[in-house]
Amino acid sequence: MDPAPAAPAAPSAPLPDPELEARDAAPRLRASWRRSARYGVPPDEVLPVFTGSVDTGSLLYECAHEVLTGLHRTITNEPVSLMVADRDGLVLARLGDDRDIRRSLDQVHLAPGFFYSERTAGTNGLGLSLADRAPSLVRASEHYCTVLRGYTCAAVPVLDPVDGDLAGTINFTTWSDSSPDLLLALAQAAAGATSALMLARSTGRPVRPVPRGEVFHVVGGPLAPGHGDPCVSAGWRRAVAAAEAATAAGRVLVVVGEPGAGKAALASLARRRLARRERILHARAPEPADVAAWLELWTPALRDADSCVVVSGVERLPAWVAEELAATLGGVRRGDGRPQPFVLTAPDLAAVPASMAALVDAVVEVPPLRRRADDVLPLARAVAREERHREVAFTPRAAQVLENCSWPGNVRQLRRVVRDAVSRTDVVDVAHLAPEVLDGGTRPLTRLERLERDEIARALMAPGATATRAAEELGIGRATLYRKIAHYGLALPPRSPDPGA
Repeated sequence: MDPAPAAPAAPSAPLPDPELEARDAAPRLRASWRRSARYGVPPDEVLPVFTGSVDTGSLLYECAHEVLTGLHRTITNEPVSLMVADRDGLVLARLGDDRDIRRSLDQVHLAPGFFYSERTAGTNGLGLSLADRAPSLVRASEHYCTVLRGYTCAAVPVLDPVDGDLAGTINFTTWSDSSPDLLLALAQAAAGATSALMLARSTGRPVRPVPRGEVFHVVGGPLAPGHGDPCVSAGWRRAVAAAEAATAAGRVLVVVGEPGAGKAALASLARRRLARRERILHARAPEPADVAAWLELWTPALRDADSCVVVSGVERLPAWVAEELAATLGGVRRGDGRPQPFVLTAPDLAAVPASMAALVDAVVEVPPLRRRADDVLPLARAVAREERHREVAFTPRAAQVLENCSWPGNVRQLRRVVRDAVSRTDVVDVAHLAPEVLDGGTRPLTRLERLERDEIARALMAPGATATRAAEELGIGRATLYRKIAHYGLALPPRSPDPGA
């Protein structure tokens, strides 16, 4: 698929004043109008941005098309067009029987193969839902482009049910003089059904929890003051040193890395080394509907000389919230060389909203745990001590399995596995570890495959287990067992010293 198009060149005609045109509009709409003007979108036409490459083989397309086809059968001959677009605003499919609205939408290029993000079409339901990652209803005169003011558009983003990333959006468009009361509710139902169908047909992995949004003091955990830093790997220590140097120099820092790698922990550790008595807050972005209360809860701390806020999940913020937060952070940014009152974390710099990225002076990357094998056992022991309030032993076999695991979920996954193990024993052996620690595979598994993998891993991890005993317990031949071990990429645990092995 072609990349998302660049913003069209600014027209020579003067642009409408968004504050004047949308004076009574909601903050989200006013912010969207300002962005549309900044992108150079013409106020009187939609410039077509077309690609001949539409991914009709994607899971989003497959599931959304099935949901919309079923819904379309129930509203035959209604003047409503049902659409699905990808995360870049590229329209993948459009369903609807009403000839008049089909022809009209063709004239404004709201059709498969055309991009309809804010950058190409200005404020519209489809583009706004992608920019803010939130359900959006844009009526008649709320559209930025005058040629779209004959329509009402309701759009709801579709999130990947496994990793929570933005997959695309469901968009319903009708005439502006039609009743829009149920349009948004209908789009929400279709988006929810699409996400559920994607989950059923995808990997079978558990659904990623919806971000709750949190603000809490950083006072506990294995990196808390008094416990020291258990991590000893060169990669981790280089990252901590770089973060500490950037903080000491008064730079605005963003810490990047994979989910669960320890970005907020590293930022907090670097701050603690410079100011042990500083109060550190961690603010994790919530769902779009909760951002206003979330911001009110912690932004006053930015003006406290003895506080620092680690702001996580900025890539999930609605566009208008990101702009408002960027203005707030810019207003408290220090120019006297002292450490800044905030630190950002994100998967990478490109994920940071542009308005906030403009504030950034330094970027530090946290290596994933699979590249920090030396940290695995020290972290496991620290988590166990935190959980049991005393030292917990790990057998050599358990230690080797932990060190050999690829840890796709990073420290977050390690923490969960260790907490589960130490809740059931005082000496952790292989049999106490979750079967997932033997999984060295690189592809996602279906639910049935996960069940089979876990049974094989459980049999192999039992005390005194051998391939022969495991095959007998599972009721399969040794050759079949070895084929399945290779199929699932299972890392065999070390042989037990038990003489009966």
